[in-house]
Amino acid sequence: MFRKIIAVAAAAVAAILMQSPAEAQSKQVKIAYVEWSDAVVATNILKNVLESKGYNVTITPLPAAAMWQAVATGEADAMVAAWLPATHASYYSQLKDKVELIGPNVTGAKIGWAVPTYTELNSIEDLKTKAALVEGKIIGIDPGAGLMKTSEKAIKEYGLPIKLLDGSDATMTAALKDAYEKKQNIVVTTWTPHWMFARWDLKYLTDPKNVFGGEESVNTVARKGLKQDMPEIHALLTKFKLSLADEQKVMVWNEEKGAKPAETAARWIKENPEKVKAWLN
Repeated sequence: MFRKIIAVAAAAVAAILMQSPAEAQSKQVKIAYVEWSDAVVATNILKNVLESKGYNVTITPLPAAAMWQAVATGEADAMVAAWLPATHASYYSQLKDKVELIGPNVTGAKIGWAVPTYTELNSIEDLKTKAALVEGKIIGIDPGAGLMKTSEKAIKEYGLPIKLLDGSDATMTAALKDAYEKKQNIVVTTWTPHWMFARWDLKYLTDPKNVFGGEESVNTVARKGLKQDMPEIHALLTKFKLSLADEQKVMVWNEEKGAKPAETAARWIKENPEKVKAWLN
């Protein structure tokens, strides 16, 4: 019996040693994402599905510009958080020859400025004369984000006496929560899908000059060569799709006390086996 155990152990070690570096590396998948609530949901769902197929998946949060650069340089294999055609237009125009645009994973997306429905503000143009209602400021997210660049453009296009404040998704929603509870006026930079629209009664300010553009999509982007190096991963990425309702549902789960994105992703996968099956077939 002892000799049999030794023989089995030796065979296992031999199998590991015989595995080529390329084979070992092929099971490693690196995904970059920006810490927007929708990207957190999509990235964790994708990670969970890939791990169920035996892959070792690393997800890395980065600013939007760095996320694009990571995929372009091959430091990351892919991302599922590319907002096009407007929000990430500058990144894509600079790097389109160094990445593969696989296509939309979420459609019906939108960016702009939002306010509580109880406010008298209805249009971006209202801020020309009513900036004092929000103390002359707009609550923004991470500097360098496409939404922030477009917001700066909107301030100039509309000639607004207002300042755009840098922050993050978390600080923006915290400011909104505080203002909403006190029934104060506030303008925040935002996007759909986002859990805030399921939590509070909000409205987008109309954009007569169409600075923020129309409907957008959230896209999957891969590094060059992924299709050849990792065909199974590439095939899954081409089929990976989520609806606005799917994402916003999980976003709300993520806002519950003690919630962990990896666990809420697993919960969604358990509740939606047919959707996941479609990605894998």
